[in-house]
Amino acid sequence: MSSKEVKAALKSAREAIKNKEYKEALKHCKNVLKLEKNNYNAWVFIGVAAGELEQPDQAQAAYKKATELESDQLLAWQGLANLYEKNRQTDFKSELPVVYQKLIALYESSDKVKCQEVSRKLVDLHLQEKDYLQVARVWQRLIQLQEEGGAEQAEQLQLWKEMTQVLQDSVEEQDNETLQHLITAFEKAMTLTESAPCEDHKKLSMDFISCLSKLPHEEAKLKEVCEAMLFAYPSQPFPLEALCSHYLKSGTCSEEAVDCFRRLLELDAGSGPALLCLGVKALEEKKYEDATKSLSQGLKRMPSSVVGWYSLAQGHLKMHKYTDSAKSCTQGLRCCKDSDTELIQKLQRLKLESLVRTGAENTRDEALDTLTQICDSSKDPVLLSFKGKIYLQKGLIDQALEVSSELEASHPDSVEGMILKGLLHQARDELQQAEESFQKALSLCPESGELYFLLGQLYWLMGEEARRDRSKAHTHLLKAAKLDPYLGSVFRHLGHYYREVVRDLGRARGCYKRAFELDGSDGEAGAAAVDISMEQGDMDSALAILTSVTERATPGSAKWAWMRRGLYHLKISQHQQAVTDLQAALRADPLDWVCWECLGEAYLHRHSFTTALKAFTKAHLLRPDSIYSLYQMAAIKQTLGKFKEAAGEYMKIVQREDYVPALKGLGECSLALARSALGDYLDGRAVDLIQSAIEYLFRGVQRRPDLSCLWKLLGDACSLSGTVAPERAHVLVPGALSGDGSPDQNHRLDQRTLLRLGERCYGRALKLMPEAASLWCDLGINYYRQCLKLLSLNQEQDLQMLLEKSVQCIKKAVMLDSDNYSFWNALGVVSMVTGLENFALAQHCFIKSVKVEPNNVVAWTNLGVLYLKKENLELSHEAFKVAQSLEPLYVNCWIGQALIAEMVGSYDAMDLFRHTTELNTHTEGVNGYACWVCSTLLDKSNRDSELYRYNILQMNATSAAQVALCKYTERIQTDPRAFVMLGYLNEHLKLKKQAVVAYRRAVELLQSSPHVEELNFALRNYGRALCDTGQWEEAVRVYSSTPLEELQDLTGLALAYFRAGLLQESLSSYEKALAVASAERERAYIFTALALLQHRLGNMDTAKTLLFKCSLLKEPISESLLCLCALGLVHSDGTLATAALSELLKLSVEPGVAMEQRCLLTCALLALQGHYSAVPREAARAVHSHPGNASLWAFLSRLVPQYHSRKANGGAVAGSVASLSSMTQGKRALLFSGLNQLAAGQHAGEDRTRNALKTMQRAVLLCPDDLAAWAGVMAACYTENTACALSGSAPLRQGLERPLMAAIAEKAQAASAEERPLAHAVEGWALQQALSGLRQAALYDQAEPLCTQVLSVSPDHPAVLLQLRQLQCERLLLEQPGITLPVAVLDQLSAAVMANPNSVSAWHWLAGLYFSQGLLAQASVAYRQSLQLASQLGHYSGKMGSLLRLALLALTACMAKVPGSDWKNLVLEATTEARKLGPSPVALLLQALLQFSTKMEARETRRLLERLVYYALPDQPKTVSSVARWYLLRHLHAKDDLELMDKLAEQAKAAGDSRLLEFHQQICPSA
Repeated sequence: MSSKEVKAALKSAREAIKNKEYKEALKHCKNVLKLEKNNYNAWVFIGVAAGELEQPDQAQAAYKKATELESDQLLAWQGLANLYEKNRQTDFKSELPVVYQKLIALYESSDKVKCQEVSRKLVDLHLQEKDYLQVARVWQRLIQLQEEGGAEQAEQLQLWKEMTQVLQDSVEEQDNETLQHLITAFEKAMTLTESAPCEDHKKLSMDFISCLSKLPHEEAKLKEVCEAMLFAYPSQPFPLEALCSHYLKSGTCSEEAVDCFRRLLELDAGSGPALLCLGVKALEEKKYEDATKSLSQGLKRMPSSVVGWYSLAQGHLKMHKYTDSAKSCTQGLRCCKDSDTELIQKLQRLKLESLVRTGAENTRDEALDTLTQICDSSKDPVLLSFKGKIYLQKGLIDQALEVSSELEASHPDSVEGMILKGLLHQARDELQQAEESFQKALSLCPESGELYFLLGQLYWLMGEEARRDRSKAHTHLLKAAKLDPYLGSVFRHLGHYYREVVRDLGRARGCYKRAFELDGSDGEAGAAAVDISMEQGDMDSALAILTSVTERATPGSAKWAWMRRGLYHLKISQHQQAVTDLQAALRADPLDWVCWECLGEAYLHRHSFTTALKAFTKAHLLRPDSIYSLYQMAAIKQTLGKFKEAAGEYMKIVQREDYVPALKGLGECSLALARSALGDYLDGRAVDLIQSAIEYLFRGVQRRPDLSCLWKLLGDACSLSGTVAPERAHVLVPGALSGDGSPDQNHRLDQRTLLRLGERCYGRALKLMPEAASLWCDLGINYYRQCLKLLSLNQEQDLQMLLEKSVQCIKKAVMLDSDNYSFWNALGVVSMVTGLENFALAQHCFIKSVKVEPNNVVAWTNLGVLYLKKENLELSHEAFKVAQSLEPLYVNCWIGQALIAEMVGSYDAMDLFRHTTELNTHTEGVNGYACWVCSTLLDKSNRDSELYRYNILQMNATSAAQVALCKYTERIQTDPRAFVMLGYLNEHLKLKKQAVVAYRRAVELLQSSPHVEELNFALRNYGRALCDTGQWEEAVRVYSSTPLEELQDLTGLALAYFRAGLLQESLSSYEKALAVASAERERAYIFTALALLQHRLGNMDTAKTLLFKCSLLKEPISESLLCLCALGLVHSDGTLATAALSELLKLSVEPGVAMEQRCLLTCALLALQGHYSAVPREAARAVHSHPGNASLWAFLSRLVPQYHSRKANGGAVAGSVASLSSMTQGKRALLFSGLNQLAAGQHAGEDRTRNALKTMQRAVLLCPDDLAAWAGVMAACYTENTACALSGSAPLRQGLERPLMAAIAEKAQAASAEERPLAHAVEGWALQQALSGLRQAALYDQAEPLCTQVLSVSPDHPAVLLQLRQLQCERLLLEQPGITLPVAVLDQLSAAVMANPNSVSAWHWLAGLYFSQGLLAQASVAYRQSLQLASQLGHYSGKMGSLLRLALLALTACMAKVPGSDWKNLVLEATTEARKLGPSPVALLLQALLQFSTKMEARETRRLLERLVYYALPDQPKTVSSVARWYLLRHLHAKDDLELMDKLAEQAKAAGDSRLLEFHQQICPSA
């Protein structure tokens, strides 16, 4: 190839590079090199192309070859530089400076701009490598080139500035040559700056000074530059600050330095460096206060000054402010750099000393940690002594002793070692040895104030004798104070000396104040100063000290000050401020029980009772043996009305000791509880509480008989017994109090004796306080109650005397305190009593009471009663109206208005009486309201009236009156009319036993009275109540004792005979009643009863005749038609039942007639006719017609699982509605709802809150005696275990079968004779359920004995026999897997199944057994048999289960390739029939699997499976979808349809089907 060809090839290579065709360029270059091996351009082009093709090594080699060929050519060097810049490889980066230097050398003569650019790149490269010397050299060479090229002065200045900017940030890392270059650069730049002084020159000077301040050896240069800048800029403080910082670092405090500090302060009064330097100077001159002040101010401006922090720490240490010193050291250590090794060590030593001298518990570990950071700490005696002191403070005597021994061995003459040894002796109570050690140390260091203090302190600890020896404690403490006037603990001990030894409180106070001024954290000195100031009456000084401490105290500190200030404010009644101060004290020590008690007192005085209670409770928790806290807790609870809790607290105190205030409080609480019980008419409880009150108050009287309040409370307790029924008012009283019999025994006193005892107690109280008006009034009221007692007993011999005493006592009270309205009112009440009846005096007293207190509701009410008694209704009404306006909740005035309304015949009377019972229980109000309610209920003609609906139904009058009458009869037990009304109301509320008790009491009271009519009325009611409770013989006896002239007596006797089994006597009684009956409706009822009797006697035709006779009356009754319809249903006479039901439905529905009875008969008739699907529809229709009837909802819920189990979810909702609508129906409705949830398969795996087990548990809680509910719980547990087994998890409710079965058997045994057959049926079902659960858990050892036990009692029990055979068969198959059962065994099992003709599940089990034995044909026959049985019984679930099991059996045969096409047809036939019954995803799945087994790759197979996967029904089980996905994936894999497989996998992932995802991963590993 010629040179032209070489040129052409190079041109082609250049064009290829230009067009980015780098491979073509390489080909052309290689062609050139074949001819010219050393062609420069070819190697350069190869470098370019290889670099673009990311082949850096080849490009480097090509460029280097080119540079070797022609080293002075730029092209290769430029390419090599570009290559190194683009590729940051380590070897490239190391060679890049050489390339830059070569380029600079080549550019120097040709291109100055390029030379400068490359130089700057080289500078940056050296900066990255921190090669500052090369940076300086390159930059100087660049400036030299500019100077040689004649560059202008501004350009040169800019280059020098850039050089300073590049190098000034890394001064500490530069060597001397580099630093000299930098200084030269600054000097050149400052020289070239023409317009000085100016901003550029000032900034350059400041940078130069900053640079020099980092170079300690350039002090002269620094001073020179600073002076120059001060000359140019005299008002600029920066150079002086730099000089001050330099002096501060070097520790120089010469006159020149001081002059510099002062000059700087003249320019800037708050200059940080100047203040720091002045502080250091003051520290050297031992002016510690000035030093710490200046240093603190300076550090605010220069917080990063390590020397400043160190100096401040030294100042604090000298002033014994150890905590502040340690903080300063810590701050200084944070500001230190790693290179400040010496300063770090100094700060750590200083910090260690500060922490050790602090002596605080929380600093000891920190001190040990600091000690480990100090170098050679084991050789320094001072550090060793600190270590020993730390151990000593931590209580580690042995370790401290070891350190002391080591220190003594290594440094025998060390003062620190002797001090440590003395402290050790002192800690071990070896005071003489300690004194020797301190004395020895003092001889070596006689000017140590600390040693004098230690000796003084030691002498103080030696006891009283050493304290009084002035040459010892006092002398040494004075010497210590003189040598170290900043040591506050010296002055504290001097204060102790003057206070306890000299008894000079003035000097002691001065010493304490001085100690506290020196050490603000010395709480002992501050507290002592405050206490002495308060003791001397100088409250202002004490408060000033406390205020100064609290103002600067941090949260959680200065407890002593906060507490004393709080007590001071509590003393002067500033309770809120006391609370605030005591709360602050508790922040410092939350466990101080005394402080909690003080805080409780402050809250108590502020009337914050609840908060005070919490404070005293906390104090009691901290100090359980504190009686004061416990007493205050009880007192506060008593004040808040929590008498029961207060009594419990008082009792805890009384159990420790007979603390009189606690006994008094316990008595008061018992009285308060007794009054509350009397208000609720709980007389028995009230009597017990009165007895307790007397007991505790008498114990208090025994300890303090001089306390009038205790005798007064005893009188109150005895007088309070006059309120209860006399039959209950029997109280045990100590003999010493009652004055009867032995004083050591208790005596039971009756009501009258108790009142007399109360009289005596009031007398004793009056002897102690004869001028107490309230006591005179209480005594008068006691006499009044004694009068009432005599009136109730008709004993009037002492009545006048007692009345006179009562009046005189209350008059005495009025004389002593005529402004007390209650005394006037009491006098008026006594004046109205029978036997006195001074109505004029009573009126005067009531009016006087109202004048004294106009808002006096009691006096106004009593005045109204006075007018009512005088039959002045108008004035009475006005008085009651005023009382109502004053206090609308006062019940007595409302009773008065109700009595007035009753007297004038107003219908508002009942409403008023009802209102009185709502306000409170009062005997008059209860009696009146009960009379009105009973009279309204007895009037049958007003049931449709608005008055009845409001007063009786809407206002719940029956139950309200019954509750009120129960309280009334508890208090007044001699009113027969009240007991008759109570019995009548109990009957209305279905409280049958209570009604019998009430009527019996009424009969007992009336038998001794002359009121024969009332007795007969009570006997009639009593007999009726006995019939309701099943006491037929007693009812016959009671009815027989009546005249038997009334229709009610005859019918009641007839019913009693009938229930007692005396049918003939009942028949004759009804015939007598028929003769007495006058109304046609009454005769109809008697005919119906006779028909029932005839049916019971077996006279069917006679019964029908009587019932037909009833239906032909002008006013037929629904009861006779109901009986006729029921008669037809019982005897399967559909025609009769239909006719009777038609007539019944024609009757108009009267209010109160139960619609559920008609619905029940209609549904029973439909079931009798075989219309099973219509049964729940009829119930639903009734519910829609009467949605508010809870019984119909419950009835619908009961029918759904039996006749329409597919709608079990709806049945569960119906049961829930019934349970929420009515508590009565809700008990059974919950059971029905649970049965529906069982039928729907709702278990905890689907919903943990709404499932069958939860519902059944609620049903059992509501009705624990319900046999069916317990059986439902067993079924729900079985369902839960089955769901767990299907999901693969462990069953959670195993082992419950036998306990539940035992409970069910116990309930069945306790069932009544009428319910016993049904109970036994439920028990048999529960037995089968229990056996099924045991079988499922494979607990055959428990199941077989249970079956055997039942069969031993009932051998003819086919269901149990079948269970036993199933258990034996399953156990045999489990123990011997693969065994073939003999034909005889199979026949025996088949016979056992056939013995249970109504068990579909038994046929399913037999079919499964046949299948396990390989007998497919027999299994098919068994499934067909179960299908036939389910169809006969009308069981939807049985039919669906049989069809699906049959289809699965046939499908298994098809997939197993069993010969014959019958199996395929059987699958299609069974699944088709199943789908006819309703939507069945399982049937669809079986059809799809059949298609898969016969035509796996067919389009129909994919269509059927996709229908189940992508178009699932709403209630489709997850299992069906999962199985369908599995087979669909196999189908798609066989078709190799990867796209649809991925789509299916995504759908499975969204559905959480991990099983399919694993299968997909196995067959498609790359997916």
